[in-house]
Amino acid sequence: MAKRPVFVAIDRPPFVLVQNVDFQFFPGFAVSQKQKSIMSLHECFTQTHSDYAGLVLEISSKSPVLLGVKLSAFNLQYQLNDGQFRPVECVFQSSKCFSNGCQYTDILEMTPHDAKHDNRLRNSGDVIAFRLEGEEFPTKPVTFFYDWIYINALGHNPSLVKDILNYNAFTDIEFNPDRSWNCQARSVAMFVGLSKAGVLSEALKTKDSFLSLAYQFNTQQPQIPNEARQLTMDDLLG
Repeated sequence: MAKRPVFVAIDRPPFVLVQNVDFQFFPGFAVSQKQKSIMSLHECFTQTHSDYAGLVLEISSKSPVLLGVKLSAFNLQYQLNDGQFRPVECVFQSSKCFSNGCQYTDILEMTPHDAKHDNRLRNSGDVIAFRLEGEEFPTKPVTFFYDWIYINALGHNPSLVKDILNYNAFTDIEFNPDRSWNCQARSVAMFVGLSKAGVLSEALKTKDSFLSLAYQFNTQQPQIPNEARQLTMDDLLG
């Protein structure tokens, strides 16, 4: 058995609910094994939340649904200021600024797989900021910068947006919350929540408006908390 989160979109702050689900995990690197685990996770979730049957989408390159594959950070493209497109994964990894003083901007030109697994990312100290096209972003809230670039990228893909709004809950079988913070499924859920609330366009005007609307933080305060409290399905039902 394993435990993974299901991210549920809601039309009010914080726009994402998290439900941790116990399910049967099928070990192995084969896509078929990953998809067995995905099916098990979705089935276990909808057994206790039947209203979401058929409304859960896996967001990863292992997704059994083509839409979920297209929404993988390895495939979803972010538009740079010069009009060029790069995978969200490459944009995210190349924007990290480390305590050793380095930022590895060459990662932007790598394949997403090579970008994610570049050894320099693990041997350069702590990430102290993000810098993208001359603009700096804070490391707190810890998911802010990833959400910002992912949701911006998705917003520039209207064909994907039209289809994604048919779903209400999202998973990423590769995401382990014990090992990392950022998750593409969480970002998709936030996108859908902001869209259903009618505030997506306003949120994406500036990074401060995104912090204020998506995270409900006052950007004028000198300190920004690590993370907004993650709400669960129990909070929704309560």
